[in-house]
Amino acid sequence: MTMLEAERVGVAYVTSKPVLKNVSFVLSPGFYGLVGVNGAGKTTLLRVLSGDLAPHEGSVRLRPSGGTVVLCPQTVDEPQADVFDLAARYDGVATELKGRLDLEERELERWPTLSPGERKRWQIAAALAREPDVLLLDEPTNHIDGSARARLLDALGRFRGIGVVVSHDRAVLERLPRAILRVHDAAVTMHGGRWSDAKTQWEADRREREEAHATAKATVRAVERRLDSARRTQASAERSLSASSRMKNKNDHDARSMGRKVVAGWADARAGRAVEVLRSELTRAESRVPRIERDATVGGKIFATYERAPSAVLFHLDAPELRAGDHVVLRDVRLNIGREERVRIAGANGAGKTTLLHAIVRAKGRDDRLLFVPQELEAETIQHMSADLRAATDEERGRVLSVFSALGSDPERILARRERDQAALSPGEARKLALAMGLGRHAWALVLDEPTNHLDLPTIERLETALVAYPGCVVLVTHDDDFASAVTSRTLLLKEGTLT
Repeated sequence: MTMLEAERVGVAYVTSKPVLKNVSFVLSPGFYGLVGVNGAGKTTLLRVLSGDLAPHEGSVRLRPSGGTVVLCPQTVDEPQADVFDLAARYDGVATELKGRLDLEERELERWPTLSPGERKRWQIAAALAREPDVLLLDEPTNHIDGSARARLLDALGRFRGIGVVVSHDRAVLERLPRAILRVHDAAVTMHGGRWSDAKTQWEADRREREEAHATAKATVRAVERRLDSARRTQASAERSLSASSRMKNKNDHDARSMGRKVVAGWADARAGRAVEVLRSELTRAESRVPRIERDATVGGKIFATYERAPSAVLFHLDAPELRAGDHVVLRDVRLNIGREERVRIAGANGAGKTTLLHAIVRAKGRDDRLLFVPQELEAETIQHMSADLRAATDEERGRVLSVFSALGSDPERILARRERDQAALSPGEARKLALAMGLGRHAWALVLDEPTNHLDLPTIERLETALVAYPGCVVLVTHDDDFASAVTSRTLLLKEGTLT
């Protein structure tokens, strides 16, 4: 039986605290969900398991040796060799996968115009066709619509090797994994069962730690009060001893005066011993207080600033056709969106959702009061966001960083990085920064293409709450039906080249 073992793995970078520290686990065949907040180190761990990144400490071993490990990264820009190999194969495995995931060879001829969801299906099908011993998936359902996602989960459910899947998709985490690996505070813990089981367990563990912390702190405070009382008693005894040494009644016998000194000395000594005992007890009590880290999954409420757009119609589009490259995806597009409308653009992968979204933004022209967050943020875009943030007023920068913090990320990770290093942010952190730039800068409208992609689950829940409360215009493409239902009230459906 194939086994994948990580032993005391550590990864650290010169300019930051350890990303992974003393990580050990053993995986046998079956799927494992890999979860954690954005920037926790999930993608780093996948790279270590794949052999793409050598750990600074510890080791990773695949037993028996010589097995195949395949990593499917988050983004799919160019088709890899295994995609072309799959397209050219007509054996049973390849034919079944292409049919199950609705793939056609001629699609590769127009790869640059394929939607990210279509590319993702080819990527994962090609990986499965290699029949690896270990399959590592980084956000496999990003960009994939509901029907295609069901087919993908069905195909993955038939995999019999070791699978590790990073995902924010609750449907994936409830269906595929036999256990959950949680990356938190540079450590990795394994929880048996699906996402909901694991979440219940670690929330119970967190409450237990918080209760233990509160109990230990209460003990410290009680000892501090006793120590304070003992110190007052000691001070009183010292004053009594000093007074007995200075004052002597003329009628007192030397023996009586000496007796008072002895009694005062005893009281002073007892008080001194009590203080020392309580000091030691306080030191022990303080050492028993468990360390409580700020839990980034808790985050905070997001307060989005807003100013009403002066025009009642915010977006207007009238186009005889819309193209993705040379391919016509939509015809006779006539569209108006009001300044406070909340619109979902829906349709299958390849229907033209992203093409329509870009056309809407282009028709509006450059407008600093419009936030457009594309499916994938390029390095240059992230660097421009960083420059804009640094050029903002203190008040504006404070609002943006407040939203970034509420989304569950540390603003110091942005402020401490040099501008050219901002592109090294994780995809989730970069998306949080983009969302914070819009929500914190009085945007008239938010145009969001798959905004939940790359975000951890607690952030998705907080973002949903913020967008529900945001009174401005929202135009949204998302594969998350629950998210769309909560945020939008109007749906534009793209089907067979038409918009309804």
